[in-house]
Amino acid sequence: MKQEFVDREKRGSHFFDVWLPKISWGIAVLLFSLMVFLLFNRFQVASSSTAEAAEVAGARPEVIPSDSSDTAALPALTLPSGVEGLSRRLNTQTTMPVRARTDIEEYKVKKGDSVFSIANAYKLKPETVLWANYDQLNDNPNMVSIGMTLKIPPVDGVYYQWEEKDTIESVANRFQVKPKDILSYPPNKLDLTNPTVKPGTYVMIPGGWRENRQWLVPTIWRANAGASRTIKGPGACDLPAGGAYGTGSFIWPTTNRSISGNDYWSGHLGIDIAAADGAPLYAADSGLVVYAGSIGGGYGLMIMIDHGNGYHTLYAHLSEIHVKCGQSVMQGQLIGRTGNTGNSTGPHLHFEVRYNGGYINPWYVLN
Repeated sequence: MKQEFVDREKRGSHFFDVWLPKISWGIAVLLFSLMVFLLFNRFQVASSSTAEAAEVAGARPEVIPSDSSDTAALPALTLPSGVEGLSRRLNTQTTMPVRARTDIEEYKVKKGDSVFSIANAYKLKPETVLWANYDQLNDNPNMVSIGMTLKIPPVDGVYYQWEEKDTIESVANRFQVKPKDILSYPPNKLDLTNPTVKPGTYVMIPGGWRENRQWLVPTIWRANAGASRTIKGPGACDLPAGGAYGTGSFIWPTTNRSISGNDYWSGHLGIDIAAADGAPLYAADSGLVVYAGSIGGGYGLMIMIDHGNGYHTLYAHLSEIHVKCGQSVMQGQLIGRTGNTGNSTGPHLHFEVRYNGGYINPWYVLN
């Protein structure tokens, strides 16, 4: 019995000493193999997903050419019925960037043009165009005519021809800018170390400003109004005392109420109302006609009415005059017809409103 126990103990010891390590190593090898298998399988799944994503995105596997004669050719791609290709027309036009203009341009006046409309087309102030063409317009926008070639500056300001005694400082002070505004304007091409300008050279003065020389018909007053008459012409007369007086309010002198040409600005102290040649003209308010006839200054046939309350109205470029100097008229009465006489590039009515001899914007008083 004792011997049997010893034999059993030896067998157990042999098992732990010999077989147990072998079993443990076997289990470890199996676990390692399983881990490798799982990692490989996961890599295969990831590769498959990447390939599918590339196919959805339109990617195509690279075809590596082979010199082997037994390589099978790929079958031709056959599109399902109803599938059409897309085509795009080649556009050879190039969109150029918009750059600021730096050079003086020339513009040939056409029918219906005015200093105001030309300046507006170039996004400039009308004074800029007027001042740049002093040699032709002499500060009078009414002198513009069809076929005239005008200089158009690139920016607002004064396009000035340098004189003998001019200096950068004196010119800057004259046109109300700083010397650096003239010096730093690139198109002037001035040498900052020695900024001399030859007489006769044109220089752009950005932001420059000056007073306009006004070419206007003097205000004519009725008799005993306390103001002297300083105008003569075929439409003048010895004015009688009394006469009709205004209501203090004004109606539009034409059936049309839109601008054609010059609006009210410093060089044009009235408005140009669009009107066809021969359209009816009405008195904007009651008063006494103090001039009715042809006159200089580019106005053509003109009527002026003194309303007896400090106000005057003026109507120019007419084709016909239906009233006489010294005649009383009522508000809304037909006094003539619009036209294109004097310096004008198209039929319209030049209309002015004055108060105590000063000019006011007609837009402020027209109903």
